[in-house]
Amino acid sequence: MDPEPDLNRGAAPSRNGAPKASPRTWVPIRSLAARHRGRVCRHLLALGDEDRARRFGHLASDERIQHYTQQMDFDADALFGVFDRRLKLVALVHLAFQAHGGAAEFGISLLPAVRGRGIGALLFEHAITLARNRSVHQLMIHLARDNAPMLAIVRRAGADLAFNGSDAMATLPLARETLGSQMQEMLGRQAAELDYRMKSHALISCSPSELRQP
Repeated sequence: MDPEPDLNRGAAPSRNGAPKASPRTWVPIRSLAARHRGRVCRHLLALGDEDRARRFGHLASDERIQHYTQQMDFDADALFGVFDRRLKLVALVHLAFQAHGGAAEFGISLLPAVRGRGIGALLFEHAITLARNRSVHQLMIHLARDNAPMLAIVRRAGADLAFNGSDAMATLPLARETLGSQMQEMLGRQAAELDYRMKSHALISCSPSELRQP
C-alpha cells in the first residue's frame, strides 16, 4: 500500500460535540453504500486478533465477521471510511442509529499502516457531524479499557466514561444541528467523492476489473 501523507492530530470536539477548527491536512472521508459491502468485509477480515477483539468486544471469527457484514443496513445506519491511493479501505466507521432515534453507537477500525496520523480523531469528528445532522443527541462508544488512543479521543471530546472490568462505555452529548454542520457534511461528501474518482483514474496499472469496483 502506498503511504498516505502524514496527518496532523485532529482537533478535539467541544463538550457539546461541535468540532473545533484547526489547521491540518485534509483527509477524504467517503460515505459507503450497499455496493461497498465487499470492501467493508475485506477490511474487517484484515484486522488482527487484538483489533478484532477491540472492535467487536470479542475475538470475532471470519464467519462471524462475514455474517455481521451481510447484516449491515446501509440505509438505516451510516458507514464511511478512508481509502488509500489504491482504493483499499484502511479505516472504517459504523454509526448505528437507535430505532427510535436520539442516540447512535460509534464503532471504528483502522489498519495498522494508518495509525498514529490522527485519522481516528478525524473520523470521530465526522461521526459527530453526521449524528448531529440526523437529530442524534447522544453518541455511545463501547471500547476496551486498554484502547488508549480511542480513550484519549473521547476524553478530549468531553465524553462521560464508565468502566466495567476490561471494558469501557463512553457517552457524549451532542449539540443540535446547524446550517454550518449541514454544509460541512455536504462539502466533505462532495470532496471525498471527487478524490475517490481521481484515485480511480490514477490507477492505470490496475486491471480493468479492479478499476470498475465501486
